[in-house]
Order: sequence, then C-alpha cells, then structure tokens
Amino acid sequence: MKQIKSYGRLVAAFAAVILFGGCASVPRQPDSYRPALPRPDSTADTASGSIYHAARDVRLFEDIKARRIGDVITVVLRESTSASKSATTTADKDQETKVANPTFFGASPQFNLPGLIPLDSNKNNNLEQNLSATRAFKGEADASQSNSLSGSITVTIADVLPNGNLVVRGEKWLTLNQGEEYIQISGIVRPLDINPDNSILSTQIGDARITYSGKGFLHDSNSMGWLARFFNSPIWPF
Repeated sequence: MKQIKSYGRLVAAFAAVILFGGCASVPRQPDSYRPALPRPDSTADTASGSIYHAARDVRLFEDIKARRIGDVITVVLRESTSASKSATTTADKDQETKVANPTFFGASPQFNLPGLIPLDSNKNNNLEQNLSATRAFKGEADASQSNSLSGSITVTIADVLPNGNLVVRGEKWLTLNQGEEYIQISGIVRPLDINPDNSILSTQIGDARITYSGKGFLHDSNSMGWLARFFNSPIWPF
C-alpha cells in the first residue's frame, strides 16, 4: 500500500512539473498602444484688447510637422535583419597508466589466485598494473536567421520629452479570412528626422519596439503546444 502511495505521489509531481514547464514560456502581456489624445487647454481667457492673444501658442513661421501630443506620424517600415552563427568544438584526451611489479628484498612477488589455480602450479600472477583510457568529444552547431518587414503604419505622439524628442506609439489591425494580424510599434523620434510629409523611417526610431503577429485559428495552428514547450524548455533534463 505504501508503494502505491509513493508511486501516486511521483506521478502527481511529474504531472505538476510538466504543467508548470509548459506554462513557463507564456508570453508577457502586450503593452498598451491606445492613441494618445491632445491635452485639454486649461489656459484662462484674458482680455488683450487686440487680435493677437498672448495666451495662445500661435507661431506665424511654423511648419505643419507633428510635434504635439495627439499628432500623427507615418512610420515607413524598412526592417531587414540577417544573422548567422557557426561553432565547432572538438576535444580528445588519452590517458595511460602503468605500474610495474614492485621488488621487495630483491624479489618480485608472484602468487596464485585462491580457488582458481591449484597451489602447486606455477605462480604466474604479480602486482603489475596497466590502465588506459581514451575520451573523445565533437560538437557542431549552425544557425541562420533572416527577417524582413516592409509597409507603413501611422502612429500618434504620446509624450514630448524635455529635450524635445517625441515618444510615439501606435498599432494597425487587419482582419484577414479566419484570423487577425496586427503591427505594433513604439519608440522615440527626433523632430529633425521627420520629413515634411510627417513621415519617418522605422530605422530612425530610437528604442524601437516593433511587433508583427496575429490572432485566430491560423495563428494558433502554427503555435507550439504546452506539452511540446515543456520538452523544449530548460526544465527538461534530457
């Protein structure tokens, strides 16, 4: 009865390890990409007695580039990455140890094995030892990856930093057939890099975070199951 209980506990522990191992690689919750709205104007109206209002930010020689919270900027995606890695490791080790038959008082000891050889036979055993070992290891690894992303997405200015740089974020959702695909982007933009048509290259966005993924039946069919994630996680010892 005790063996059955121990076996049940072992099975329960193994099932728990599989469950937690499968959940170990669950992706984190995505950031919020909701568009930022302009800040409400809290400036009190003052009587100026003229057409020009001193409390308003009106600039006669200002272009139409986006620079305030809530303004939109078009990001032109031109992302292309390529990486490759190759490694080869080889290790060999040979070891040999030999101990000669010692000599005691001018004679080398020789003896018979008890129970295997008659005592009156020739003594052909001594203390000589010989040990040799050979080890060899060889490992190879080769990996390559290439990604490309093109298109455009319009984002909004979420904040203006003290140095004048703009924090932008935005997303685009597309519903195609039985699933949805989305592009999310966030980062920091320098106003000088914005083109006159309020566009900027994705390669000019600092601290950029670009996500291209999807949801739905087609996306789930290409995702690895929780049990397969467990066998590919560091928890699996083999």
